[in-house]
Amino acid sequence: MGVEMTTGANPIEWGQLGMGLLGGLALFLFGMDLMTKGLRSVAGEGLKTILARLTRNRVYGALTGALVTAALNSSSVTTVLMVGFVTAGLMTLSQSIGVIMGANVGSTITAQIVAFNVTQYALGMIAVGFAALFAGKTERIRQLGSMILGLGLIFFGMGVMGQAVDPLRSYPPFLDGMARMENPLLGILVAAIFTGLIQSSAATTGIVIVMASEGLVTLPAGIALALGANIGTCVTAVLAAIGKPAEARRAAAVHVLFNVAGVLLWLPFVDQLADFVRWLSPTHDEIDLARRMAAETPRQIANAHTTFNIVNTLIFLPFTGAIAALVQRVVPDRPIEQKAVVAPLYLDDELLSTPALALERVRLELGHQGEIVREMLHRVRAAFYTGLRADLEHVIAMDDQVDLLQKYILNYLGRIRRSPLIEATSDEFIALMSISDYLESIGDTIETNLVEAGEKMINRGIAPSETAQELLDQLYTTVDLGLESAIRGIRDDDPRAMEKALALRPEVDSRFDRVLQHQAVRLGSQDPKRPTIFRVEMAIADGLKRIYSLSKRIARMGLTAERRPPG
Repeated sequence: MGVEMTTGANPIEWGQLGMGLLGGLALFLFGMDLMTKGLRSVAGEGLKTILARLTRNRVYGALTGALVTAALNSSSVTTVLMVGFVTAGLMTLSQSIGVIMGANVGSTITAQIVAFNVTQYALGMIAVGFAALFAGKTERIRQLGSMILGLGLIFFGMGVMGQAVDPLRSYPPFLDGMARMENPLLGILVAAIFTGLIQSSAATTGIVIVMASEGLVTLPAGIALALGANIGTCVTAVLAAIGKPAEARRAAAVHVLFNVAGVLLWLPFVDQLADFVRWLSPTHDEIDLARRMAAETPRQIANAHTTFNIVNTLIFLPFTGAIAALVQRVVPDRPIEQKAVVAPLYLDDELLSTPALALERVRLELGHQGEIVREMLHRVRAAFYTGLRADLEHVIAMDDQVDLLQKYILNYLGRIRRSPLIEATSDEFIALMSISDYLESIGDTIETNLVEAGEKMINRGIAPSETAQELLDQLYTTVDLGLESAIRGIRDDDPRAMEKALALRPEVDSRFDRVLQHQAVRLGSQDPKRPTIFRVEMAIADGLKRIYSLSKRIARMGLTAERRPPG
């Protein structure tokens, strides 16, 4: 039995109150986690399509950010996605700002759901969700069950918290403390600190709405606390950007700038915002004042939260270019240090709970791995002309980078595989795993066939004839185009680029045949070095043809995964 404190005629059992509040909060947060995971799995494939169609239109970008964040229930995940696109050069910082602004609007959807407070249906949703989760025959049904079960637990947890805090209605010290929250500065500060500690603005807003449903929070206090939650959520973005590239730090800076500026903009107008949402929200004139406040205030707080973020987005959206310029000045690029050890650029842990989007990051990382492979091919070609051993040694070091990146990619794929995958996502998983292996094989081919041929040329003082060099250059150019098209096709999920890589086969075969014909003619030469030159030239030609063969496999694997119907 907990310690009791008397409030009027009714004693408060603080132990029971604490257990009820913390237990209800645990159910609420666990339900939110379940709902989010289920929603991310169900909506993941659709979100891929939406993100792939991002345009330069800032309004469309804001709508996309709102929709993606509503589905992912995390504005920080949306920000991480934008950082990846900016780093890969798929969109500019200015374009990403509109999406980040829209993400704030999407983050208000959770508050809107919570404000319905249909606790009487919670156990029914839990039962239906549990049945679908454990008896569903397909992964999609099971994930849908997870989403419904999570939603039921959210409402059930709200009911438990509401019952737990009910005695506080008649506890003067608590009521006095909540009355002080009507001071906007104090309410914003308290909510910002609390949100920063738990790193979830949705949880903060949910708790505020639960307390409002018990008549413990007035509308002005609820608005101040919701504004503070908007500032506190910036902590997550800032922590995620520590030690990351400039693009990530700039995205975090945009997040902080937008949220803080938006709160400061609204600070003098809290009373006007309260009047507006009272007019906007449904009323319950048929009940007494105390119950009316408890019934109306939760929806009013949720509407104020959404209105605040929508209006802020409309105000700041025309100035994305100016904001991008300001952020680039505040967060400049750091000098790039050339390191022998390579690190992944796109494999962010934040996305592991959404397999479809995590696999998109694997695509970008495969593009990174492919860029190093292509750079190896360019450098080994240059080494044939310079005859410098240092150039060949650099190519060998780059192959170690390719191998290391493959380890990172396979490890990340392994972590993705720990989550249930629907059929389409499973097919893509297998394709990307194979493509990483093909890229590593191309690196090995360059290191063995081409680097070894270069070393023989240096060690024995030989070089291909002028005609042979011209034919090999033509073969090299075509193979490089095929490799570039295959890598671009995988990175951008672009079937036209992959088809272009496959279409080069007749040209590669033709150029390889010309090398063979030249070798047949030159084999009768009296030059004593001719047999050695023949072996070097054929090693280069064979290596280039194998590189194209692996490029074809990459393109074909990408097309196969891209064309499979969604599960």
